Amino acid sequence: MGHTCPLGGVGKERSGQLSDGTETRTITGLFAAVSRVVGMDTVAIACFDGFDELDAIGPYEVFENAARFGASWDVTLRSVRESDIVTASHGLRVEPDGPLADVVPDLLVVAGGGWNDRNEAGVWTEAERGDLPEAVAAAHDRGTTVVGVCTGGMVLSRAGLLDGRPAVTHGGAIEDLRATDATVVDARVVDDGDVLTCGGVTSGLDLAVHLVEREWSADVATAVCEEMEYEPRGDVFRGELA
Repeated sequence: MGHTCPLGGVGKERSGQLSDGTETRTITGLFAAVSRVVGMDTVAIACFDGFDELDAIGPYEVFENAARFGASWDVTLRSVRESDIVTASHGLRVEPDGPLADVVPDLLVVAGGGWNDRNEAGVWTEAERGDLPEAVAAAHDRGTTVVGVCTGGMVLSRAGLLDGRPAVTHGGAIEDLRATDATVVDARVVDDGDVLTCGGVTSGLDLAVHLVEREWSADVATAVCEEMEYEPRGDVFRGELA
């Protein structure tokens, strides 16, 4: 059974669990230091035609700002397939840094967009096509931590990564998620260690800030929030593997 804690509680005491099952209670800075033992230095954000702009660009800006304040993250935007330009759901045209197949990131972020409307271009089509869920599953098998922002979490579900694990997604796709083997929880962000999900659109900012705090420190997360004039809200649900 997992537990929740306030998303805005930067620097407060939190619970965690080490890989040997030992339950710990420590401040977030120390928790981040523990997680940094294995290291998480490369971040890839998967882009495809019809992805929601904020799902991808919100976390991108959080991570890039974190790099300004001490995190050594190398953040790239990666196309699902070989493509010079990817067009997002609201018309933003993005020039990816290269295809996803060319990298094995420590952290892989999958945006949502187009699931609820079953759009021809979007995450629904990518899930049906199958190559993105396959790439996500393969990355996770190689040790990558995988994040599903908004309905990007449905790709994680198709990849089999949410089976028996706590998860959340955009409100419009909750019933679709309930129909899977995931355990749906009422939280803004769900952290189950190597698999994280969050609610709709702006929740991606909260998840990204949470990851900055988890992997680098509360100080870095606070600096990012001050720079962006952003205040995280809602709860983080920590699963047993977090």
